[in-house]
Formats: sequence, structure tokens, C-alpha cells
Amino acid sequence: MSKYYSLLGGTTTDTEIQVAQENQIVIGFGPYMSQDRYVICRVEHTANGYLYHLVNLDTKEIRRTDILEPLSKKYGIGLYFDDVSHEQMDAMEVAALACEAQEKARIKAKKAEAERKRADEQAAIGRKRLAEILPHDAKAIIVARLREDESDPMTDYFSSRTVRTVILGFSRHTRDLFSEMRRYAANMPETAYLSEPNEEYEHREKYSMGGGYYLGESRYSGWIIQKVPVGDRERTIREFGYTAGDEANIRLKAPAEEAPAEVGPIAVKGEFQIVDYSEKAIALFGDTRPIKDALAALGGRFNSRLSHEGEKRAGWIFPKTRSEQVKALIGA
Repeated sequence: MSKYYSLLGGTTTDTEIQVAQENQIVIGFGPYMSQDRYVICRVEHTANGYLYHLVNLDTKEIRRTDILEPLSKKYGIGLYFDDVSHEQMDAMEVAALACEAQEKARIKAKKAEAERKRADEQAAIGRKRLAEILPHDAKAIIVARLREDESDPMTDYFSSRTVRTVILGFSRHTRDLFSEMRRYAANMPETAYLSEPNEEYEHREKYSMGGGYYLGESRYSGWIIQKVPVGDRERTIREFGYTAGDEANIRLKAPAEEAPAEVGPIAVKGEFQIVDYSEKAIALFGDTRPIKDALAALGGRFNSRLSHEGEKRAGWIFPKTRSEQVKALIGA
């Protein structure tokens, strides 16, 4: 038996009391005013009370919860059973939906297990490789990280994730020197532009919620160069084992300079949509993959979770001062 107290809603939930039935509709309210519809496919009584098994009507994914609140008393983010219209689904339809969801979960788990094994194998190869090339007197590793923006300026939510890490070199000290970072930035074409002295690329954010010392345009999007201390050699080898497992992620020497190929005008195809995203920014939606380099060159930032017309969409954010250049690029 469990009891939950909500300070926001001023409610108490006793899990020993069953509040909803199988086949009943449940509505989930999330951040950014998002909504999901579920149906209860099974109600289970456990040592901790009643547990409700739900199936998402859109994604066919299964989730479980022991807290359901009445929709008539909605107060915020959470799962609410429909006690207003008492909407229910046909039992046979729910059973078929549950079977589909279980099969989807099985396939997803199988793929996840295969990916886990692949990642473990790559990490094992990387640990062996890194143990051979990491100098015993190394105090730090110089790395390049490719960041992908997941921020939502409309809601003041700022976040990003690392989609790739590349080992550029090793250092015999732990001092954060931008001159050293610039030298290693030349080790791969994607970060070579950071090797040129530019104070705008030098970020000193060693404070709470800061990004530390790094070289780059932004810690939210694009490539940045960082220095990672080697406190414990074995721990560092484990930490960067997966990265080192792919030879493409080790760039210890600058590549030979290649003659630049002649590039003609960019042929832009597809449908695009430009919208006013905020007072100071515009957003570009559409099939932008073929012109992503050109968009980045205009100062655009890719974001996979932009809010538009009540949905999350992938797109590019630009300052409004770039509007005409963006329009010219896509032929608008």
C-alpha cells in the first residue's frame, strides 16, 4: 500500500483504491501543453496497490502507473482517467491493441539488445586500442564534441546532447589553454576553422550550470573542443572506450591537405516553410538535409524539437537579420 500527496493539486492518492477500469480512456498531459491518449489494457493488484497498464493510442507504446487522477480535477502535468465523459473502448479492440503494443515492445527490446551487444564489442575494441595509444604521462585528453541543440526558446528550455566525440590528442598538463585547443582543432576538417585565433570562440564558463572551458561557437550546437583531465588512467580508458572503438573517432594527426573540389551552385529542391519563431528569430522547416552545410554557414542552428503548431518538429533557427539570405538560399 502506498499513499501519494500532491502539494500542487492538494490531493491524496491511495493506491489500494481502484479508481479506473480496464478499457477506460486515460489522458496524459505533459510539458509544452502536449497531450497523449491512452487506454487501460490491464489492471493489476500488487503488494503496493493497484497498477494500471496503459497503451498509447498513437505510438502503441506500453507504460505503467499507480497514480491516476480524475480528469474533472485536473491541475497540471500527469495522467488523468476520464471521469467526465467516461469514454471507453471496445474490449476486443483493446485486446488487439495490447497485442500489437506487446509485439512492438518485443521488437524494440530485441533491437536494443543487439545495439547493446554491438556497443559492448566496440567499447572492448576501443579500450584495448586506447590502452596502447594513451601515454602513461598524459594528464588530459583533448576531444572534439559535436553538439545537437534540443532547446526550445519559446519556453526558455535550453539543452543539448553530444552526438559524436573525437579524440584529437593528449596533453601532459591540465591547464585550460585555448592556444593548445586551437592546435589540436586542426586535426580534422570539421574543426579546422577553430584553429584560427578568434576570441569569440573562447568560452570560459567554469561556474554553476556553465559549460566549462571550451573552444567553439556555441555549447548547444556544432563542434566544440574541450580538455578532459585524466584523473585515473583505467577509468579514462573505460570512459572513452566506446569512442576509441571507431577508428574514425581518433584524429591524432592533422590530415593531409586535399585540393578543394570545384563546387557549383547549390541545387535546392523540396518544399520549405519559414515562420516567425520569436521576436528575434525565424525558423526553417522542410527537407533541409541536402543544404545543411549551407544553412550552418549562414549561422543557423539545427534543433530537433522546435515547437510549431502544437507539435515538435525538426528545423533550423536563424536570427531575423538572416531572413533574406535564407530566402535567397531556398529560392523563396
